[in-house]
Parts: sequence; structure tokens; C-alpha cells
Amino acid sequence: MNGSSGEDLTSTAVLALLGRAGPMSRAALARDLGMSPATLTQVTRRLLTQGVIEELDRQEPSRGGRRGRLIGLVGSAGRALGVKVAVDHVALVDMRLDGRVTETMTVPFDATALEAVPAIAELLRPFTESAQGVPPLLGIGVGVPGTVDRPDSGVVDAAMLNWENVPLGTMLGASLGLAVLVENDVNALGSGERLYGRGRSLNDFLVVTIGRGIGLAVVAGGHVYRGAHGGAGDFGHVPVDPDGPPCTCGNRGCLEALISDDVLLRTAHSAGVLGEGATPADLADLANGSGGANGSGGANDSGGADDRTAMARRILREAGQLLGRQLAGLATLLDPQEIVVMGEGTRSWPWWEPGVREAFERHAPRRARELAITVEPYTDTIWAQGAAALVLAASLDGGVGSVDPRRRIHGLGGAAVERSAR
Repeated sequence: MNGSSGEDLTSTAVLALLGRAGPMSRAALARDLGMSPATLTQVTRRLLTQGVIEELDRQEPSRGGRRGRLIGLVGSAGRALGVKVAVDHVALVDMRLDGRVTETMTVPFDATALEAVPAIAELLRPFTESAQGVPPLLGIGVGVPGTVDRPDSGVVDAAMLNWENVPLGTMLGASLGLAVLVENDVNALGSGERLYGRGRSLNDFLVVTIGRGIGLAVVAGGHVYRGAHGGAGDFGHVPVDPDGPPCTCGNRGCLEALISDDVLLRTAHSAGVLGEGATPADLADLANGSGGANGSGGANDSGGADDRTAMARRILREAGQLLGRQLAGLATLLDPQEIVVMGEGTRSWPWWEPGVREAFERHAPRRARELAITVEPYTDTIWAQGAAALVLAASLDGGVGSVDPRRRIHGLGGAAVERSAR
């Protein structure tokens, strides 16, 4: 963007608020940002000229006075690729500045393979080379199930992927010639929720994921909290039972070692209600009362269908009780406005929820007992959308959310903007 650094700061503040809250009137923008109407008019005039925002053909709801026309982001001003790396697949989205997804792809992938990073680059290359006639590509965001030192350098430690000190961001950036931001996948979800989801209207909230792993993103004061070394939010490895089963992290009795998908499937198999090859979807089906005659996956007959359904529900309810107790601890410590639950495990949420709510209300402080615990429907690509939001958030306000890039990110309005560390 052109202009002084002070003008850039006010411009990015306007863009960031529109990204979080959606279309707004000039009066609402000025009020929420604490700007004078004259300053706001000057800033929006410049952004309109640059083609980054546009006046919409609709007005704000009437509040008794003159209704102002709404201003919104121009989605075609920029786009980002978002990538979610899982153990056995990669999900990718192409997402515009306004949050609209134009393309999605999910492909089988072995992230534990020796040449996994070059293989990811080759998957992305067709998307990076087909930029003719589409919004400019601002960069690539990547979410991984592990700890990331900084989003810009993107050095990853991920036990689930067998990655140790893998310089993912540097390698992908060098291979593709684009800015790459790498983040823990749950932190990326938090960034996406803050920019385009329920977090638009919240400054302090938590995103908790259940499924293959147990994760957490802490959004405090509108920013995803990363901690001193990028390891904040490693919720799955909070110690719960010192005599509990071994965990992939090397400790015993971690929350993830007690309620992750694999653990719940083993519990159901030991109880005789699911067979050896069962999946989390089988457990959800059984809890819903739609499992096979002997339970999904070929379990031995251990009673009638009703008995197996009751056992599946009991397993999930007990998992919910463990989760609810830990969420009560988070509410005590962090005092969020809301807790958003996401992840593949939410397929079984109706059977987790009674245990979660029961334990949460028993252990949470009085001020938090009515705290909203909401569930976002699971789709595989929502993780990749969160990764794309890393880049779009950085382009909107120069490091908002979990992003603190120290490399060049293409700025809105056509220029490249140097983002310095803060």
C-alpha cells in the first residue's frame, strides 16, 4: 500500500475489521475503530481506489437515523492456498480474501515418507502455476499436527508424522517461489475462526478439537496465543492420570492417551462391541443405533443390539466427562467468552455432550457454568481453510492472529509489504 506507515496502520485496521466482521457502514467502522469520520472517509476512499474494498448495493439495518451503505472486502483482491497435512492425506483449498472457497482437493498421502515435503510441493505446483485470470496469489498457509517454531520459518516437530526439526516453510518457499506460513493445525483453525467464523464477534475464545488427536487454540484479545516456542495449546498432552496408558509423546496418562479416536476404538473392541477393523464412523453409527447385527467391524456377539448401542454411548459419555473436566480447568484459567468444538470426533458429539456438560458444570467456576460450548460441523477441508486464513490474515493486518511473519507477504493493492517482527 502507498502512504505513510501511519496511513498503512489505519488501512490495515479497516481491512482486518471487515475481514472479521463482514460488511459494515462507514459510521460503524469509525465507531468500532475509534477513528474520526473524516479519517475513516479518507482511508476508505484510498482503499476503494486500490480496489481492495467496495461499496455494496445494500444498507445497514435501520436504527432510527439515516442508514449508511455497507462496505465490504473485494474477494478478487487476493487469494491464498491452504493446506492441511495429515498422516494419511493432504487437504487443500483455494480461498479468496472474502473467505469464499473456489476449489478444494483431498488426496491420499503418506506424510511419514522420506520425501514427503518435496511431494507436498509437487501437489501444490499446479495451483501456484495457474494464476492467470484469477485473484493474485498472496501465499500458502500450511497446517500440521505438531509444534512450529515460527510461522515464517516453519520448522516443524510432529511426532504423529515422525517429523523432527523439518524446515517445512523454508523448503516449500524455495521450491515454489512463494511466501509460505506454517502453523500448528489447530492454531490455524483458530485463525480461521477469528477471521471468518464464530470468532468474528469474539475477542477471547477457545477452539478445541477432538478426533485422532486432542488440540486447542487459545484466542486472547483477538490473537491466537502461540507461547514462547510455538507450543501453546498442546492440550492433548496435559497429564491426567499418572498411571494411565502410554502416550505418543513419551509420557503416560495424557488426555489424548485416554480419549482420542484410536483409544475409544480399542475400548469398544475390548468391550466386544466393535471389531478389529472398525473406524470412528462405526463407533458413531453404533451409538446412533445403526450398527450392524454384531456391531460394525465384525465384533463378537456380546449381547443384543440395544446392549451394544448402550455400551458405545457409555464409552463416548465417559470420554466426554474427561474432556468436560479439562475444559472446566481451561475456563477457570482463561475465562473465555465461548468454547468452539471441532474435528472429526464431532460426528459422535451427541453422545459426548452429556458427559461434557455434566463434568463442566460440576467443576467450572460459577461465572463459567453457563458458558456456551458450541460445535462446528466437521469437514476435512475446514482445516485447510484455517491454513489459508493464516496468509489472508497476515495480508489484512500484518500479523494478526497467530501470524508474525518476518518475510515478504504480497500486500493488498499490488505491492509487496515487508512485515517486520514485533
